[in-house]
Amino acid sequence: MKCLFALFLVLPVFAGTNAAHEAVIARVTASLLAQSHFAAQRDAAAVSAKFFDNYLLLLDGAKMHLLESDVAEFAPYRTMLMELTLKTGDTSPARIIFNRYLQRHEQRTKFVHELLEKEAFEFAGDETYKFDREHAARPRDLAEAQQLWRQHLRHEYLAEKLGGQKPAEIVKLLHKRYDRTWRTIQKLHADQIFEMYLTALARVYDPHSDYMGPRQLEDFNISMKLSLCGIGAVLQSEDGYCKIREVLPGGPAALSKKIKVGDRIVAVAQEQKEPVDIIEMPLTDAVRLIRGDKGTKVTLTLIPVDAADASVRQSLTLVRDEIRVEQQQAKARIVDLPGKDAKPVRLGVVDLPSFYMGADNGKGKREGATADVAKLIGKLKRESVQGLLLDLRRNGGGSLDEAISLTGLFIERGPVVQTKDANGGVNVVEDTDPAVLYDGPLVVLTSRFSASASEILAAAVQDYGRGLVVGDPSTFGKGTVQSLIQLGPIMQQNRLDGGANPGALKLTIRKFYRPAGGSMQRQGVLPDLVLPSGSAVLKVGEAQMATSLPWDEIPATGHARLNRVEPKLPALRERSAARIANEQEFVWLGEDSERLRTQLAQAAVSLNEKKRLQEKTEQEKRDEARKKARTDHPPAKETQYEITLKLADLEGLPKPVTPGTNDVAAAPDVTLVEATRLLADLVGLSATEPQ
Repeated sequence: MKCLFALFLVLPVFAGTNAAHEAVIARVTASLLAQSHFAAQRDAAAVSAKFFDNYLLLLDGAKMHLLESDVAEFAPYRTMLMELTLKTGDTSPARIIFNRYLQRHEQRTKFVHELLEKEAFEFAGDETYKFDREHAARPRDLAEAQQLWRQHLRHEYLAEKLGGQKPAEIVKLLHKRYDRTWRTIQKLHADQIFEMYLTALARVYDPHSDYMGPRQLEDFNISMKLSLCGIGAVLQSEDGYCKIREVLPGGPAALSKKIKVGDRIVAVAQEQKEPVDIIEMPLTDAVRLIRGDKGTKVTLTLIPVDAADASVRQSLTLVRDEIRVEQQQAKARIVDLPGKDAKPVRLGVVDLPSFYMGADNGKGKREGATADVAKLIGKLKRESVQGLLLDLRRNGGGSLDEAISLTGLFIERGPVVQTKDANGGVNVVEDTDPAVLYDGPLVVLTSRFSASASEILAAAVQDYGRGLVVGDPSTFGKGTVQSLIQLGPIMQQNRLDGGANPGALKLTIRKFYRPAGGSMQRQGVLPDLVLPSGSAVLKVGEAQMATSLPWDEIPATGHARLNRVEPKLPALRERSAARIANEQEFVWLGEDSERLRTQLAQAAVSLNEKKRLQEKTEQEKRDEARKKARTDHPPAKETQYEITLKLADLEGLPKPVTPGTNDVAAAPDVTLVEATRLLADLVGLSATEPQ
């Protein structure tokens, strides 16, 4: 950073006006990105073009407001935005383009209100609605834009009608929705537009770099605190919907077991009050409705991620609570599967929600995820488990140090991950402890949502040949590291005036690489064996993000190859394929996945009411038939013992639990069931090896 500070010293000192403060913040942010981001981009014209496109998409992601003629009018900015920002701090294009967007939004609002008063809203034709406009062209003129607006309104109207609303209620609801959206956009502050503009610049470099103004920085800091009271979910805005991006372990959402990543929240109701429609509501406003005091109730109306139709609604009442530390900690269970000669195979399953760091134990050491998992494994070993499964499906990452030390529980000393900085310098991070806590058969279960530190562990286990990695076709693919840089201290050091709080820049500074040399970026970790799951077909992951950094590789580390898995893979694949082909739950999961895959590929829904009602009825019949089949033919019950950290030090086992006892008609977690069976297969194949 020293050379960067020296550069800043030549900048003029501004004081007084917000515009002057913004100019300084813009120049400092642009300089940091240009000089300190991992993916240094020297071509100012190329950066400007992406900057321009990003800003248009942040304003109008669905490409339904700004016309082709508008974009053509602003085209001169395409080659000069970076130069304007870096050299003079001129952010006036942000307001000029925003004012045109505001004009188009006002035209749409008036047009929709007129349609709601005079349109017949009949749905008997063959019309379809294209809900995914990522690759669509912008409307050529106002007439074409109005056709898009009309089609979108009809889609909204039909979704509400299929959801049970009466015509008069729908018209009233949509009038209110569009009025609220228009009022919200009108009230956007200059600092919010400025923040959006600099974020558009940061996203040129990669999707995880952001500029955070004072308000967003405050929200970010709140979200990092465990004392936050709410539903325990990370939300994002997408196509006008408030979408579940992550379900936090231990929160009300996770404990309900009824909220999934990808679900969309369409309405929020406070206790004993009417629901508030939040479609097209700014995310910050929606979040404030969902947050609240501990112990209060909030009712969410959701469109489930796996719903066959956007008209499907599901209501769920949650009690707001703090996310309790003990609920975020690792936990385990012992599963006794039927084996040969009536002798069960005893297996251990450890569920790790994140690579968390714990509090100081008073001896200068933080007892985090590694210490907790080690404690659980110790208990499992004392209870004579024959194999271990580590479930990382909901683990979005956490502490790098914890990922290194936890991997070390399964291998002798050696490289675990490599990192490369912006200058090309490579650092090999090793487990230096020669002790191995658990040396038996090991399965690591991953999903599309396993990211960052989870991918480091899974990749190391795979590269060493230490265990079997199973799950979705790939993990998330986040192979980058970010640093949050507060702009205030930099400006003070260089005698620059950015105002009372100039915000912060989240900046990507390094990339991760496997011991074998490949990056986890975009590609993720590919499992040794793919298992069916509900998340496998979802468009989730780094590869889906615009401007994500590319996959690459560096030289391997010369790590050990234990070769514990590869010789057994043909037999494991054959046994798993036979089970998946012949068990009804897998057949149903395959049917659902294929329907969802077709929907995502078409990126469109019919606006024929009769057809949509028929599809909805067919889905309801399928659900009922499956519930009846599960009730009539329940699966064989396994004996399981839940092991918490508090129970890990006690002698003996708690009372056994029977999965599915409360709701035998509920769909089982077939992915986990099959992963556990694969572990049993691995145990059996390992037992036949010559010693």
